[in-house]
Amino acid sequence: MRSLGPNEILFILAAVRWTLLLSVFAFIGGSIGGILIALMRSGPIKPLRWFAFAYIKIFQGTPLLMQLFLAFFVPGIFGFDVDPWGAAALGLSLHASAFLGEIWRGSIEVVPRGQWEASSALGLRYWNQMRLIVLPQAFRIAIPPTVGFLVQLIKATSLASIIGFVELTRAAQVINNAVFQPFTIFGLVGLTYFIICWPLSAYSKRMEQKLALATR
Repeated sequence: MRSLGPNEILFILAAVRWTLLLSVFAFIGGSIGGILIALMRSGPIKPLRWFAFAYIKIFQGTPLLMQLFLAFFVPGIFGFDVDPWGAAALGLSLHASAFLGEIWRGSIEVVPRGQWEASSALGLRYWNQMRLIVLPQAFRIAIPPTVGFLVQLIKATSLASIIGFVELTRAAQVINNAVFQPFTIFGLVGLTYFIICWPLSAYSKRMEQKLALATR
């Protein structure tokens, strides 16, 4: 059995870059899907609203772990070879798009109806209403919950270890299997997640307070 040394600790800390990279990819993919889901959910076309509603319920109502398993194994059934990185990015992006879509749909609906009515009186169609009037206001409202969800997404990347993607948690498992010092290793991992997530949580809370003061 090996002893825990600087090389083992550096191996764990080096895996932080994969956690952050996976979080960025998942957030970008989730943002693209999320804005589409939010627009469909709040739009005037009923079939699209139903589709967005079903999409949100499916991904919010099933475990993320199961979604990652499906993203990893289902493409192989159809002859597509997906590595753990691609499966983790796909699964987390689909998961994020459902939650971000619902967050942003709520932010859109918080915009006062008077704004919609005024833009309609100016002759703006739905897409121009959204682009010019509603979305700029909804964006400001959506910042705190979006940042809060990003924190959850960063922590959720740890589940990608179950399909073999070597991020922070998986790297800690590998080292722990060699040195068997779980308290030290996973304590370090917990501290690392805290260092990453705490500034974002603090920023989200501060933005919520500013928004509350601005709406009084």
